[in-house]
Amino acid sequence: MARPWRSVDRASTPDGELELRHRAPDDWLITHDGRVLMSSAASRSEEALGRLAAEAVAARPAARLLIGGLGMGCTLRAALESLGRDAQVVVAELNPVVVGWCRGPLSRVSGDALSDPRVRLFEGDVAEAVAEAAAPDAARYDAVALDLYFGPARGAAARSDPHFGWQALATTWEALADEGVLAVWSEGRDRAFVRRLERAGFCVTSERPGRGGLRHEVTLAHKTGTPGQRTDGRADQRSRARRGAMARRSRKGVG
Repeated sequence: MARPWRSVDRASTPDGELELRHRAPDDWLITHDGRVLMSSAASRSEEALGRLAAEAVAARPAARLLIGGLGMGCTLRAALESLGRDAQVVVAELNPVVVGWCRGPLSRVSGDALSDPRVRLFEGDVAEAVAEAAAPDAARYDAVALDLYFGPARGAAARSDPHFGWQALATTWEALADEGVLAVWSEGRDRAFVRRLERAGFCVTSERPGRGGLRHEVTLAHKTGTPGQRTDGRADQRSRARRGAMARRSRKGVG
């Protein structure tokens, strides 16, 4: 029989109530208004987010990575494991209580990632950190990884979302170095968000880590083109397939 969850701490935030729950040495939950945000027992997609973002830029000298959303530190830990010793990781967290949890009871879950000398904490909205990097002459990020609540918003408000809307994506494009990568965690595929990314000048791919059960999505957007120039990775794939088919027909005709 599973043990009952015990409330360890809770805090009211402008976005709702956050609560930390515990029932075994390494079994933790963070909830938002009673809904599970993340679990230490089911963190494969959060870890994949950090790993994929870091692996995409790990070969660059002194790679710079911005992580939006600290959570339990799983994304941060996975990114650090994939980066070199000269890398720099800025992790932005809006809620001080989450930082306190990661430095306290959740430090075992993250391997005490916040204490890594490559890490700098930005206590505030990740949108502010992105805007700072997008300013003229500011240092750009090689990768930005966003793990924010339940991922990109849907519906009419999505286009103006401060992290995933049109203007936010244009600002993120500017904040990234050449061929930089934006990695985004979400509960599932959001085709409207993918279209916004493509129209903002990103080439988009996605992964659903793990097998079976509930599988969340990690979207990888590679900076290409120029802001506002549509970059449709699927169209590119179709174009390459057509060219390949034409070449095969041509070879058959010659033979």
